[in-house]
Amino acid sequence: MVVLSSPVPLLRYLNPSRSLSLQPSAPAFAASPFTLLPPFLRRRRTRRRLFFTMASLQKKVMVPIADGTEEMEAVIMIDVLRRAGADVAVASVEKELQVVASRGVKLVADAFVRDLSDTSFDLIALPGGMPGAANFHGCQALETIVKKHAADGRPYAAICASPAVVLDKWGLLDGLKATCHPSFMDKLSSAVPVDSRVQQDGKVVTSSGPGTAMEFALVLVEQLFGKEKRDEVAGPLLLYSDHNKEHPVRELNAAGWSYSGSPQVLVPVANGSEEMEAVIIIDVLRRAKANVIVASVEDKLEVVASRKVKLVADMLLKEAAELPYDLIVLPGKKATAYPTLCNKLSDQSDIENRVVIDGNLITSRGPGTTMEFALRIVEKFFGREKALELASPMVFTYV
Repeated sequence: MVVLSSPVPLLRYLNPSRSLSLQPSAPAFAASPFTLLPPFLRRRRTRRRLFFTMASLQKKVMVPIADGTEEMEAVIMIDVLRRAGADVAVASVEKELQVVASRGVKLVADAFVRDLSDTSFDLIALPGGMPGAANFHGCQALETIVKKHAADGRPYAAICASPAVVLDKWGLLDGLKATCHPSFMDKLSSAVPVDSRVQQDGKVVTSSGPGTAMEFALVLVEQLFGKEKRDEVAGPLLLYSDHNKEHPVRELNAAGWSYSGSPQVLVPVANGSEEMEAVIIIDVLRRAKANVIVASVEDKLEVVASRKVKLVADMLLKEAAELPYDLIVLPGKKATAYPTLCNKLSDQSDIENRVVIDGNLITSRGPGTTMEFALRIVEKFFGREKALELASPMVFTYV
């Protein structure tokens, strides 16, 4: 029973014995010589000046990654900040640009941290994960860059293990209110520990884990661009409005999902795929010990997703098509989808639900519903207790 999140269901149930075959405008200077130019040259000059004005307003952000980085946190930060218009440099602390994250997702950085020592950033934000956070702490180049950045009075942030394992040990949380993953709270020796999903103290922002990563990223957007931009970016993400409120799943035609050994799951990726959705699904299902194959539909393993995150698949789709799966492409049935595409569904009676299950089909709406979506898959395969077991360390409210 294959499932995918927005914009429309892309996978359907396959019999395990079958194989998958997939075919500010520039100021005017009235007395300048510019006014004497012919009109077509004046227009060209204005466009050029406007281009440089907009470029100068773009905020530069560094998001380091390492072997063992929590892929959900890294990709969510990168995606959300790029949606807001930030120029995000994904920087590897390793000897290679490609890193293998904590759940085996392969990410490719834009640059090496060591090559960015002379670059000035408006924000440096550290994802968590172990041993990713420990690898950050052991990177002298990153430590030098972040400490200079902090000394210059610029904003910095960290989530999950990184507030405790990195910032606190570097002396960058002294006397500040901070939060981190619950299992690392006792490691905050110099900070004032706060039990919070996201904590901001001056120019420093910290957060708890994968389940708080979108809120964390939106706080960073507001810090850089203001509340109006935050609200603009937040709307299409479809986040929970209230984490204490129940968001029950809509299930029709209840059916048991069976598998032999462990569920065989195919997640195709392509140039332009929504990286948050793909990575959350892969990460959560691998936490549940499903055998997840990430397959590129392109002619090479590396794909460039919708917000330019570079992912490396496990194999090409033509190879993956030779294997049996427990998930399939199934258009139709009762479903939900991304709001702007709901009119493409043949049955729109359940489009307001965040997650809809109809027999062997499950659909969801967008990035902000993907965690629920992935955990519902876990529940269908492994039971509710397993889904709750996974949700807790991700700091996600699963009801």
